[in-house]
Amino acid sequence: MMPPSWQVPAYHRTEIRPRNSRYAVCIFVINEGARLHAQLASMQRYSPDFDFIIADGGSTDGSVDPEVVRPYGVSAVLVKTGPGKLSAQMRMGLADCLLRGYEAIITMDGNNKDDPSALPIFADRLDAGFDHLQGSRWVPGGRAINTPLARWLGVRCLHAPLLSLAAGYRYSDTTNGFRGYSRRFLLDERVAPFRDVFVGYELHYYLAIQAARLGYRVTEVPVTRAYPVKGSVPTKIKGWRGNANILLTLIRTCLGAYDIRR
Repeated sequence: MMPPSWQVPAYHRTEIRPRNSRYAVCIFVINEGARLHAQLASMQRYSPDFDFIIADGGSTDGSVDPEVVRPYGVSAVLVKTGPGKLSAQMRMGLADCLLRGYEAIITMDGNNKDDPSALPIFADRLDAGFDHLQGSRWVPGGRAINTPLARWLGVRCLHAPLLSLAAGYRYSDTTNGFRGYSRRFLLDERVAPFRDVFVGYELHYYLAIQAARLGYRVTEVPVTRAYPVKGSVPTKIKGWRGNANILLTLIRTCLGAYDIRR
């Protein structure tokens, strides 16, 4: 049963197979089509060790139809029907996984930019007792492939330094959605991630800051993130307005706009 204090958007859940693992991999998507299916195909060999949960923001392309994703070893499909964007999807996915007893949740974007071969590393770090894991292409062992120059400059010179300053921990890849969260961290009342104030990208940044501030065990995990050589860049952040909104959200989060007030 959902705790009464949790604010989670309305959603529909389709279970494809019962829980089979201690760890869930929550994949956030909206209209990713063939990119999602390619990613699921590359992840399939890890399905005996992880439960794959698709957290959909309201796709209209049929890509998350349960019968379509069933062959890839997906455990459940969550479809958000309530308001909000990425942070609302995150609240939906994280809440659903916690209610079903997972000890930790690994998150990924569903646009086929991330190499799932890092999943066992995430599991090893969670087994070792870490609470917040940040995937990074810029730590030893990580790889950044075809990263657009504007994205490289934005993350390395602005986004990561600002968030690191607020957190008191040096992060190198703060826009990367390949992350891991322990159950105890997400359920900490001082964190309280299940609030309606988290709508866009706020929750990603907030959790990274709070984990370090509150003394949880934080680490970065080497990952590979590859952008396509040709065609459009798979991203939901469009143009100068989109990037300006990201920066404003980051600044507000760093300044404590979403912190719990007591």
